[in-house]
Amino acid sequence: MILSFIEVKNLTHIFRESDEKKTEKIALDNINLKIDKGEFIAIIGVNGSGKSTLAKHFNGLLLPSEGECIVDGMKVDDSEDIWKVRQKVSMVFQNPDNQIIATVVEDDIAFGPENMGLEREEIKDRIEFALKSLHIEHLRKMPPHLLSGGQKQLTAIAGAIAMRTQCIVLDEPTAMLDPQGRNAVMKALKELHEKYNITIIIITHFMEEAVQADRIIVMNDGKIIQDGMPKDIFKQKENLKKIGLSVPLAVDIVDALQKKGLKLANLFDNENLAKELQQLICK
Repeated sequence: MILSFIEVKNLTHIFRESDEKKTEKIALDNINLKIDKGEFIAIIGVNGSGKSTLAKHFNGLLLPSEGECIVDGMKVDDSEDIWKVRQKVSMVFQNPDNQIIATVVEDDIAFGPENMGLEREEIKDRIEFALKSLHIEHLRKMPPHLLSGGQKQLTAIAGAIAMRTQCIVLDEPTAMLDPQGRNAVMKALKELHEKYNITIIIITHFMEEAVQADRIIVMNDGKIIQDGMPKDIFKQKENLKKIGLSVPLAVDIVDALQKKGLKLANLFDNENLAKELQQLICK
């Protein structure tokens, strides 16, 4: 039997407040989930739905209150295995200041590969690949404290790209970026995924990013309420809107045109919609 790369079994996580009332908040409620090696997954949900809490279990930043999280056969709450887990699963946080440590951009990108014990030439190649993938070659000699928020985020993402761990988990990595920056990040992640079979897990509020994944997990109130391919998730757009989520612009455009009598396939991304409309216009 082939084991999943990440398996979550009956996972509950409870945050306990430190006040006198000792109040508790159930952030994750009996989660069951399997993620296979090489998948490209988007996790969506409104603020407070449990997305980030779940993701932080994947490399042991948070430990289960109940149940278990297993990465490549290792339990994240096993103190003997936690560092092995973190060598397999890297994370990019929403706030880049939490993970940039070097005084020069290219040194920060090199930090992870250096700690992996890679040869100097391999490290150099990985730095170049990461810089070029995100179009930030011009920042290589810059001190991070002089960068904009978006440039800092690209630097943090470049560091994760350079490590090429078996899995990269990204918590709203494009929140501080303009559309051009977001496109560069998604293109780089897709290239990593396709070229090196790296498992990508991205938490995002941008549905245009989620639609590029192979699989979407929808969370609400600490539970997984939907799990499937983008075409299946966005077919049920009313379910998403009920919990406060939007859908890709292409979905709303197709829906409006279909109601006007135009015969269009159910498309979910702008590129394919543009091609379809162009073909209809040229007929």
